[in-house]
Amino acid sequence: MKKPVLVIMAAGMGSRYGGQKQIDPVDEYGNIIMDFSIYDAKEAGFEKAVFIIKKENEEAFRAAIGDRIGNYIETAYAYQDLDNIPEGYTVPEGRVKPWGTGHAILSCAGVVDGPFAVINADDYYGKEAFRQVFQYLSHHKDDDKYRFAMVGYRIENTLTENGTVARGICETDSEGMLKTVTERTSIERRDGVIVYEEEGEGPQEIPEGTYVSMNLWGFSAGIFPELKKQFSRFLETALRENPLKGEFYIPSAVGRLLEEGKATVRLLPTHDRWFGVTYKEDKAAVTAAIKELKKKGLYPERLWET
Repeated sequence: MKKPVLVIMAAGMGSRYGGQKQIDPVDEYGNIIMDFSIYDAKEAGFEKAVFIIKKENEEAFRAAIGDRIGNYIETAYAYQDLDNIPEGYTVPEGRVKPWGTGHAILSCAGVVDGPFAVINADDYYGKEAFRQVFQYLSHHKDDDKYRFAMVGYRIENTLTENGTVARGICETDSEGMLKTVTERTSIERRDGVIVYEEEGEGPQEIPEGTYVSMNLWGFSAGIFPELKKQFSRFLETALRENPLKGEFYIPSAVGRLLEEGKATVRLLPTHDRWFGVTYKEDKAAVTAAIKELKKKGLYPERLWET
């Protein structure tokens, strides 16, 4: 069985934050959130990291992290290109937004050929998450179905004080297998209660302890041909209904495989706290959290110095 690799989605534009938030330092040594994710992943057993980026950002990414960590973990690059779409389709005039997380994963099909975990570049996931997903991928392989996994976070551990967030609300069966992931937007804590709002509806409560997806998935290489088929179907609708902003998301793709009975997804629960830079104002809180984690001994003062 091939050793799992870590795939990092870093091609998004970060519209709510502005600029290249993925390479914005969060400590005085120039480390970025990805440094801590990769450090945790290496500690868990991962030996290779694959960055999914825009080709035009490669020089900046290599300078920000790739060249710095090359002596500690094997690195590779995959490129999420707007023009990388199936034959017979064309990119709509004026489209600049990437095609979404499902397309990002599809972009590394030629680089990854075994089990892999996938994360967002600008989210901090915690050590437990990487240990769990590495162990799962190391001991489970596809049989008559794809045997995937997803790390689930308690909703109260994934909020920011600086605005609303979007989260995938998870429903599981009695054995801890994922049934559905429902995307909810405009989530925040209001008067001590976690709520979400959809257009035309009033606030709806989300109970504390509810598990949500933060896009930390564990996949086999079997996901690639399935994503390829689904992406073509997605384009049929998106190019007609939302040509400039339609996105092909991982949860939607996985949800379809669950509906078709082609896959199972084990929810791996973690009590670690997420943090990230959804908004510019989040950076101070992230910097403070990193400092506190170092103080507790979870990380050395200088990550990559032996």
